[in-house]
Amino acid sequence: MEHINNLKGVIFDYGGTIDSRGVHWSEVIWDGYCDAGVQVSKEQFRECYVHAERELAKVRHILPHHNFHDLLLIKMRIELGYLATQRLIHEDCVRPLASQIAMFCYQAARSSVEDARPVLEALHARFPMVLVSNFYGNVESVLADFNLRHYFSSIIESAVVGVRKPDPRIFQLGVDALGLKPQEVLVIGDSYKKDIVPAESIGCHVAWIKGKGWTADEDAQMHPNIIKNLSEILDVAL
Repeated sequence: MEHINNLKGVIFDYGGTIDSRGVHWSEVIWDGYCDAGVQVSKEQFRECYVHAERELAKVRHILPHHNFHDLLLIKMRIELGYLATQRLIHEDCVRPLASQIAMFCYQAARSSVEDARPVLEALHARFPMVLVSNFYGNVESVLADFNLRHYFSSIIESAVVGVRKPDPRIFQLGVDALGLKPQEVLVIGDSYKKDIVPAESIGCHVAWIKGKGWTADEDAQMHPNIIKNLSEILDVAL
């Protein structure tokens, strides 16, 4: 990436960008399954992952006060409960495995957050920052638990504002919250389709932290503004 001139503000995605080094969260959870010795195939895991995401979209299991460990525990119980209904694991294993995998993933997230913190500190010292995230209505509690809230002047959360990525309007809300023009804003995200494409469509600068994605198509996708880790942003922005 080339240095961005006249940069005045930054928009961060949260999940996948700050808390997993650009790796799709399904891959982090799969590592947790492997660590816990859950004997299912990757295909079976992906099926239960999608089932849980759909369930969480339909029913409000996750409440505003839930932190990320709470969220993970709820999600793991739904995923593993589904595997139990498919007779792929015993139902007695659901709760202990959910606790083990949730803690594995929570610790992975905390490690990623601490890696990201120096970058957040440096950018926060120079620019106003806004968070724009597809989340479950509890991102404020997640940020507070990880001591991240103070970096962001505003939070634009899909469950709160009623607009979800990849709708470009959610990024426009972020730009408006900064009080800037799109061409004065850098958007940093981990998803090509949900972050990079819509942010570019309204005229923002973009940086794509690219790790292992959900699909082979996204893994194969290229872009001139790919970064391998958040620290690369400092050379571009400062």
